[in-house]
Amino acid sequence: MIELDKREEIIKLFDTYSSLLTDKQKMYFEAYYYDDFSLSEIAQNYGVSRNAVFDQIKKTVSILNKYENNIHQVKHLFMLEECLKLDNIDQIKELISKIIEE
Repeated sequence: MIELDKREEIIKLFDTYSSLLTDKQKMYFEAYYYDDFSLSEIAQNYGVSRNAVFDQIKKTVSILNKYENNIHQVKHLFMLEECLKLDNIDQIKELISKIIEE
């Protein structure tokens, strides 16, 4: 089982980059991460092997990570969320500068 923080991060990546995925990638991902179906349940629902579902989900997560590594949109969103928690204007400016530099 994936740790909760990692699962949330993967879902955030999906929410950000899902429009860049195929319909099949989206279907399997949503069934697994949102609907909490097992790999076997997804395989049965779509008439494919459990291994095919596993491979597709693994590939989708890899693609999402690749997009994030190249675009950094989710990382920047996390950083902006951190800015909202700060009270010190200098800390806010510093964090925004880091975002801009990337």
